[in-house]
Amino acid sequence: MTTRQPLRTLALLPIVIAATLVVGCGDKQKGEGKASQAAARVNSEEITVHQINQVLERQKGLKPEQAEAASRQILEGLIDQQLAVAKAEEQKLDRDPQVMQMLDATRRNILARAYLERAAATHAGAPSPDEVRKYYDTKPALFSDRKVYALQEFTVPATAEEAKTVIAALKATKTANAFIETLKSSGLKFSATQTTQAAEGLPLNILDPLSKVGDGEALYVTAPDGFKAILVIATKSQPVTFEQAKPAIEQFLTVERRREYTQKEIKDLRAAAKIEYIGKFADKAASGAVASSAPVTVPPPSAPDAAASHGLDANTLSKGLSGLK
Repeated sequence: MTTRQPLRTLALLPIVIAATLVVGCGDKQKGEGKASQAAARVNSEEITVHQINQVLERQKGLKPEQAEAASRQILEGLIDQQLAVAKAEEQKLDRDPQVMQMLDATRRNILARAYLERAAATHAGAPSPDEVRKYYDTKPALFSDRKVYALQEFTVPATAEEAKTVIAALKATKTANAFIETLKSSGLKFSATQTTQAAEGLPLNILDPLSKVGDGEALYVTAPDGFKAILVIATKSQPVTFEQAKPAIEQFLTVERRREYTQKEIKDLRAAAKIEYIGKFADKAASGAVASSAPVTVPPPSAPDAAASHGLDANTLSKGLSGLK
């Protein structure tokens, strides 16, 4: 029972909204004959293999040999879900104004995302081989000169003058031990964290300068209320060849293209539409205080196995590239 609980809990989270939508789809599928196979019957309602597969598709990192056990766990969750949905319908909760608003909001969100995802997949295109190669060549710290870093990050509250004095003293040290002792003797309070990160796990805005810092040296980031010192304890070279990195780069650039297409499509749709702000929102629109529309994210395509096998996938790469935005 303990191992089954997380998936059952996951299946029950959207108990009224998503559950009702799924059941509605299930009713339609029953009329399609052999298009969907029944996996279970709960009173008079069928739960189909298609419904199980929909949930399976959202399970990240699921191995093929785990699919059968996961399918059974998902089915149990869908059974629990259907029992709760039946009670909700019995109590007319699907006619409750608040629930109806939530259902409508979920439907609108699904439709909007479906349109943008399909439009982006159709029109955004894939990166060219030259674009992929150029990306690899212009990011040596991520690929050809990739390293794994053992780091200590020190956050030091200080005035501008204190920071200037202490940073100068720290730069004169030659070892990690000397660095730490110098910081302690400064009299300033500080907090420290230690981590080991591969290059793609670091923000790009610090990766390039950090790649030029030697062991026992630090990278400094100053702010009005103090500074951060990122001390390199040790590094280990782990380069990634172009062929190893290519799938992850292609996926990352594809996601970027789709994101950019989505933003452009939303902008074009707004330009072509007649949008009228009313009441207090009209006042803000007139004063130019209207914010741009919220960004719509498009899920990336499935991660290539080749990229994951080398410890470099597009999701991790995206985190490392967050400094670009």
